[in-house]
Amino acid sequence: MFYRLLPVSHVLGGMLMFFSITYLMPIASAIIYDDGTLIDFVDAMLISLAAGFVLWFGTRRHKRELKPRDGFLLVTLAWILMAAIATLPLMMVIDDLSFTDAFFETMSGLTTTGATVLSGLDKLPPSINLWRHELNWVGGMGIIVLAVAILPLLGVGGMQLYKAETTGVMKDSKLTARIADTAKALWLVYFGITVACILSLKVVGMNWLDAICHAFAAMGLGGFSTYDDSVGHFDSPAIEAVLIFFMMVAGMNFATHFVAWRGRSLRAYWMDMEAKAFVALTLVSTLVCTLYLTVMGTYPSFLTALRHVAFNLVSIATDCGFASQDYDKWPIFVPLWMLFLSCVSVSSGSTGGGIKMIRTLILAQQGLIELKRLVHPQLVAPLRVGDTAIPQQIAGAVLGFIFLYILAVGELTFFLVASGLDFTSSISAIVACINNAGPGLNVVGPAQNYGVLTDFQTWVCTFAMLLGRLEVLSVFVLFTPAFWRR
Repeated sequence: MFYRLLPVSHVLGGMLMFFSITYLMPIASAIIYDDGTLIDFVDAMLISLAAGFVLWFGTRRHKRELKPRDGFLLVTLAWILMAAIATLPLMMVIDDLSFTDAFFETMSGLTTTGATVLSGLDKLPPSINLWRHELNWVGGMGIIVLAVAILPLLGVGGMQLYKAETTGVMKDSKLTARIADTAKALWLVYFGITVACILSLKVVGMNWLDAICHAFAAMGLGGFSTYDDSVGHFDSPAIEAVLIFFMMVAGMNFATHFVAWRGRSLRAYWMDMEAKAFVALTLVSTLVCTLYLTVMGTYPSFLTALRHVAFNLVSIATDCGFASQDYDKWPIFVPLWMLFLSCVSVSSGSTGGGIKMIRTLILAQQGLIELKRLVHPQLVAPLRVGDTAIPQQIAGAVLGFIFLYILAVGELTFFLVASGLDFTSSISAIVACINNAGPGLNVVGPAQNYGVLTDFQTWVCTFAMLLGRLEVLSVFVLFTPAFWRR
């Protein structure tokens, strides 16, 4: 085991030193707002830097080029280590916050889940709120993808990390000649769209702090807010419209955004089968759910229902997690459909979670082919998504992934039920966490938070968030004996 851990630990040390840079933003906020947290963030930054240096320096003799399987170990350990070190300022500033709750909060931020255990968010120091949202933003495109851009500085190649972090049929395609350049290109697109989101939110009425925080959460599809009432605090159709647009943008493959920007053409979106399916499914679902709530008399008019359904459905379907209404009080069909959408809607290469649209399309096509074979047993039909032929190896991997995904949802739900949580809260919490969507139903609904859970239940949900963010396989492979054999 140690022959794998030591080289990985060397890289983790470098990544931890790099991660310490992220404290600069809340440090600047603490100075600007004079909220009394400056020393806490400086201390946290120095501890992160020192811990990273000790880990990096102590394992320098074990430095080597990482093997492909090392990438999976590094991805998982990096997420755990970054979430653990990110708890420092929260525990220093917030009285009586346990490590369990602090780790849940930071893991929720870095995995862009957006579930929270904190109350009184509008009374938190501005720098703490900014820190929570920065974790959403950094986690959105992935700490690992960010690190790929600087791994050459550490003397370690990055392709194996990129493959471990990204998923879908496009995971082996490159946008640029070198993997570091690819990571930088994706981050430039991500950064540019984030700036546009910040400016748009400022124009429609948010102050600068709220605009930055909610833009970070929207682009990372993280769903954190600076208020307990989330986006419902603003009660602004304009703000909701801006966030809907940018959540939809974040739910698409950022490689598609890059190709569109590089070619100065929208044709890239039309050629992206995932993007078209994602937009179509979201639009149809919004109209159907709006009509349903109108007929059921939940809202007095179609337009009022459309406003609230559009925002909350897009938020959950994209795995963001903002809320403007307590949709837990809507007729149960709509919130359940929203949770289902969180499983299948967003594109691979987006900042969302769940099964992803490409796997949904592959599974649907495979199902149709099998139905045709029942009628024509000798049928030879290649598996295609759009004009792209899907190799049988990928189709098999998709089936394996979905089996493990469903197995994980079932087993983790049973853990929560066995611990005393009611079934609706249990299954919705696990589905929301493994999809990195945030709010569930009942006691973990949009008007509540995860602070009501016991420590055991909190750790189960924390594991579900990590499992979902790293797409199940990257974590489960670590529990196979074959992974640890030489």
